Amino acid sequence: MNDTETVLQNRSEPRYGGLRLARPAPPDAVPGKRGLDVLLAAIGLLAALPVLLAIALLIKLENPRAPILFKQVRIGKDGVPFKMYKFRSMVPNAEALLEKLASRNEASGAMFKMKRDPRVTRIGRVLRRTSLDELPQLWNVLKGEMSLVGPRPPLPREVALYGEYEMRRLSVTPGCTGLWQVSGRSSIGFEQMVELDLKYIQNRGLWLDIKIILRTVKLVFGSKDAY
Repeated sequence: MNDTETVLQNRSEPRYGGLRLARPAPPDAVPGKRGLDVLLAAIGLLAALPVLLAIALLIKLENPRAPILFKQVRIGKDGVPFKMYKFRSMVPNAEALLEKLASRNEASGAMFKMKRDPRVTRIGRVLRRTSLDELPQLWNVLKGEMSLVGPRPPLPREVALYGEYEMRRLSVTPGCTGLWQVSGRSSIGFEQMVELDLKYIQNRGLWLDIKIILRTVKLVFGSKDAY
């Protein structure tokens, strides 16, 4: 049984990934949030269309036989899996190479991070540094699988390592950006990430979302923390 099947098998209300929350999950209903998501995601996709086409062309020129998009199963609200889209920034067999690199993991907890990950392509380094590889996730937002702001959707193998405390991240719709991304991005450890995600969940609202979105736009081209 793979990690995704394990998460699905253990999911039942009011549990998340098989673990009961210490307190009931807060309602995932912020007035105006879904409307803002749809509006900004639609505008963003239309406005970024020339950039999307240019990135797709560069990725294809770098490796004509490899796919342009990278689709990966992530765990969303209430432990429901979905396919998240990104521009491919790694070599095609990146997942197969992960096991060989496990001992060089620079992140704590359930995440895997390497500042100089050999799987990242030349184009991929630029895309990751500017977060342009995340643009296709606006389609996930339009589909309702993600929000513009919220905890980042974890991988099934990461959720398999979660305790009850970390499971609270799955009580709301995951997002493209969030409180921890604008507080340090890749330089933040797993424990800090969870703490900031839960802080966002407890205090979330439309105005906080707007502030995080504006902060993200300001940081996305100037930060060197993403890798």
